[in-house]
Amino acid sequence: MRVAFATCSAFPQGWEDDHPAARLLEAEYRCWDDPAVKWERYDRVVIRSTWDYTKRVEEFVAWSRRVGAELLRNVPDLVAFNADKRYLRELGVPSVPTWFLEPGETLPAHEGELVVKPNVSAGARETGRFGAGTRELAGALVDQIHASGRTALVQPYMSAIDERGETALVFLAGELSHVLRKQAVLGPDEVAPTAPGELGVARAMLREDLVGASACSDHERDFAQSVLDEITERFGTPLYARVDLVPDERGAPLLLELEAVEPNLYLAHSRGGAERLAAAVLAS
Repeated sequence: MRVAFATCSAFPQGWEDDHPAARLLEAEYRCWDDPAVKWERYDRVVIRSTWDYTKRVEEFVAWSRRVGAELLRNVPDLVAFNADKRYLRELGVPSVPTWFLEPGETLPAHEGELVVKPNVSAGARETGRFGAGTRELAGALVDQIHASGRTALVQPYMSAIDERGETALVFLAGELSHVLRKQAVLGPDEVAPTAPGELGVARAMLREDLVGASACSDHERDFAQSVLDEITERFGTPLYARVDLVPDERGAPLLLELEAVEPNLYLAHSRGGAERLAAAVLAS
């Protein structure tokens, strides 16, 4: 089987965490927007480090449809669904409460801290955490998002993240592969500072201690499985999916994000993770 790992111009040789799986598959890295690439020459095209797509999401979705469901993993319909964070209101599982502010709409009244983010974004770009004293900054970020034609998502900040972090469950070919613990990314009363470079991700996303191997409760596992079951029923079994959970005030899991387009799978934190991904590609 001839395999391509789709990447972007910022990482022409792919992301290092994917390298072991790519070697096992003898996969070739190809930039998703390179017009010279003949995608039909491959048996599988696996979306990996295409991390510039959020700036051109319509172009990216159109590319995914040209490659087609027979070759592309994950499939184009799932890519189109998951690339816009408004998918949160379509899923049946409990998620972090979210206001979806279309252009012209303003911040809701809320006493605690708020998180503001765009409906199309990755790497915590244009994402901020604001308390009562920085509502003007929050409003300015909403205006900035609206000016770009996007929807602003506004959520209460889940304070348990500061103490427990996020729990991320990584599924490969429909099976739980490994569990991660991700530390808090957003500092109080600011838009997340970005790192230099073409992609401009939040600096905190590049911390070496941001993510580590962890475990999950049975409740968290069942909850994440219910998310996977819902998207599987709609789109078929995804090659990969990362389900990011946070606890509510009672400790019950809530969905923070479903990552099924190009998530960092943190395979290095899982013994056998690269082998499982490679086997999933061959079997997909």
